[in-house]
Amino acid sequence: MKVKWLISGLIPLLLLIVLVAWVMINGACIEKDPAAPIEVLNIERINTTNNGFELSISNTGPEPLTISQVIVNDSIWNFSVSPSETFKRFEEGKVTINYPWVQGDPHVIKIITDNGIITEGEIAAATLTPEKSWSNFLNYGFIGFYVGVVPITLGLLWYPFMKRFSRKWINAILALTVGLLLFLFIGTLADGFEIGAEAPAVLQGNMVVILGALLTFILLIGFDQYQQKRLEKKAFSPFNIALLMAVGIGLHNFGEGLAIGTSFSLGEAALGTFLIIGFTLHNITEGIGIAAPLLKMKPRIRDFVLLGIIAGAPAILGTWFGGFIFSPILGALFLGIGAGAILQVIYVITKMLINDHKKHLEPTVSWLNFSGFAAGLLIMYLTAFFVKY
Repeated sequence: MKVKWLISGLIPLLLLIVLVAWVMINGACIEKDPAAPIEVLNIERINTTNNGFELSISNTGPEPLTISQVIVNDSIWNFSVSPSETFKRFEEGKVTINYPWVQGDPHVIKIITDNGIITEGEIAAATLTPEKSWSNFLNYGFIGFYVGVVPITLGLLWYPFMKRFSRKWINAILALTVGLLLFLFIGTLADGFEIGAEAPAVLQGNMVVILGALLTFILLIGFDQYQQKRLEKKAFSPFNIALLMAVGIGLHNFGEGLAIGTSFSLGEAALGTFLIIGFTLHNITEGIGIAAPLLKMKPRIRDFVLLGIIAGAPAILGTWFGGFIFSPILGALFLGIGAGAILQVIYVITKMLINDHKKHLEPTVSWLNFSGFAAGLLIMYLTAFFVKY
């Protein structure tokens, strides 16, 4: 019986394999030669060196391609390609152009294949790309520390002031936290989509963000339910909620460090400086949000230190990643995971607020809680001006 059962499952699978193999070998029998070759060349990064430009490229199309010409600012220019001028599917390489670039000037680089397909890359304002050195490594790390750990810690210092609030006001602060997190969730998704769009189309960057967020949210919900059942608890401890929030915000701050590191590595120092100021002011509110669940307990100093490091330190990793080894698809994945973690914390805090109001026979949504929620959104919106402008 087991053999028959096994065969009944294998027969459809084998037929499917045969069908797919036949289509891959013979096609659909209705194809015609395309009017133009299908070639997809991606310029993943442009580094400015003392001698010119160095482009990291990849072939993400279905067919091999060969690079025949390079044009810089409408002039044909000499170039070299490694490992060779012909790229197989999914092969990566570098194009080196010796060019006397001008500091601060825009430059447009066009790569032309032997079939006439043009791929364009742009440098908004040329400046020397920072080299991978121990000094730059420390500088980027300090920037991440200043943007991530410092403002989160400053926000946590509001805990003694908020500790004297009544139960209703503590719930209002938690509602404010939900507003903060909802803004962060939407912003993290938007940043993920923006970075994902820079990845090769074949990797489906936007879908990576969505899947990362969805799977992370479901995984964390399932893990938390397992922990509650195992420990026979009906509610999350305040510290666990703050810890989950710190993890989600930490992944979001990784994206902020990514933006700063990438800006400096691409020579956009002015933009990077504004991002540092903006994110620092923006992240103080995140520290306040992490402190909110702790108002229902007496945390130790080491708890604050741990939460500050978890929420802020990823910004350091982000600046290193963005400055030296940036990959759009990995950046999109990390931001998707961060969005999913933030959404799970929103779910947990909202559920806790609803249960508390039911316990005290109060309306699920009070004017005080609504005001706190709206204030959280408004605070994040206003502080975001320092980042965007």
